[in-house]
Amino acid sequence: MPATKARDRVSPARACALRVVRRVFEEGAYADRAFAGEAARLGPRDRALAMALSYGTVQRRATLDHVASALLDRPLERLDPPVLAVLRLGLFEILYLGGSAEHAAVNENVELAKRTRPHAAGLVNAVLRRAVREGPQMLGRLDDSAPEAAGVVLSGAAGHSEPGASVHSAALLHSVPGWLASQWWQELGAEEAQGLLRVINQPAESALRVNSLVSSAADVAVALPVPSRPASGLPEGLVLDGPFDIQGSELWRQGAIQPQSRASMLVSRVLGPEPGQRTLDLCAAPGGKTTHLAALMEDRGEIVAVERHPGRAAALERTAARLRASSVRVEVGDAAAPRASESFHRVLVDPPCSGLGTLQSRPDLRWRARPVAIGELAALQAQILASGADAVAPGGLLVYSVCTISRAEGPDLIDAFLQRRPDFAAEPIDEERPELRHARSGPGVQLLPHRDGTDGFFIARLRRR
Repeated sequence: MPATKARDRVSPARACALRVVRRVFEEGAYADRAFAGEAARLGPRDRALAMALSYGTVQRRATLDHVASALLDRPLERLDPPVLAVLRLGLFEILYLGGSAEHAAVNENVELAKRTRPHAAGLVNAVLRRAVREGPQMLGRLDDSAPEAAGVVLSGAAGHSEPGASVHSAALLHSVPGWLASQWWQELGAEEAQGLLRVINQPAESALRVNSLVSSAADVAVALPVPSRPASGLPEGLVLDGPFDIQGSELWRQGAIQPQSRASMLVSRVLGPEPGQRTLDLCAAPGGKTTHLAALMEDRGEIVAVERHPGRAAALERTAARLRASSVRVEVGDAAAPRASESFHRVLVDPPCSGLGTLQSRPDLRWRARPVAIGELAALQAQILASGADAVAPGGLLVYSVCTISRAEGPDLIDAFLQRRPDFAAEPIDEERPELRHARSGPGVQLLPHRDGTDGFFIARLRRR
């Protein structure tokens, strides 16, 4: 009988996960795009494991590197990138996937090392076997009583500490850049920051919006192959209690559903467009909020959806067509360009942002974010907000939303806008939505994943006098 080939001794899920991890850290690929390409041929079970392994490894990079540094006899920087990728993948499975068999995690990752760097198989074997014995104790010495440990710099690579010593670092325990942990500590307070950091490595909620132009929430709930529950305060929203390939379903192809978080759905509800009105949506792609506005308007009236990138604008047109939103007119253009000559009853400003409220669903974003970029984004957001404000008719409404948790992009930006524009006044969102009173943040509301169970969004509603 022929000997079993090494490639046959590695599960398709682990092989796929390694390819994704390498593309993210060696090529700068986005994790979701890399996974979509690499996992296309996997069955549901392997696909689920590959996603858990790859996304988790990317998210937990700083903590994994901390453990690897303590178990290695050389600096991480001296390892070949493919070897480091295998170590990270194996360490994640051993330390965080409790359902995995430890011997399989060790043996299969050793085989993965043999495929790329055979000379490093012995090193990978030794480190992973030590991790089985010593890793849990190493994690147990980490705590989140402080945002950063003194002298430990976390910009992606882990810092080092004395073996056996406790390390007081939320950034290291929860695997985020140190600057981000410190910023949330300062802006939210220690208790809220700790709560937030304790959930950002958990899977994001799985929610969808039922397109009322095609179907009803009740009918879709019956047709879904997984259990669901209504989204409180959002008649068109359903929260799924099981895995479901939304974009591979017939409901999606029919235009009956759209993947969308409850926080994102809330934005359009806060704007509250009415049938027959003119609505402007700036930075409209990919179109979840745009088509939600069309549904709220019963597809009567006009929605001008502005998107700068031609490719994204074309995708937005396809989304509007699939969701039967004929009232949407896509315009390729700069959202920051002056629009004072036009007049709209409702204006949505949903500009590019740091995305720090979506770390659960975008595993690599924490390593791409930079503190200096927040200031640059805030300047762009202010320009787009000014353009949108000029297009609001007297008595009309403007809603500003960003999927982030950053005062510079949220409350501080709106406060500065209101000082410059006395013709606008903030309307407290929580007056008509009492369930959001706990989320009030300056002139708007700030949703937080650990507290609200959905993406972190800042939303402000402004009325032109």
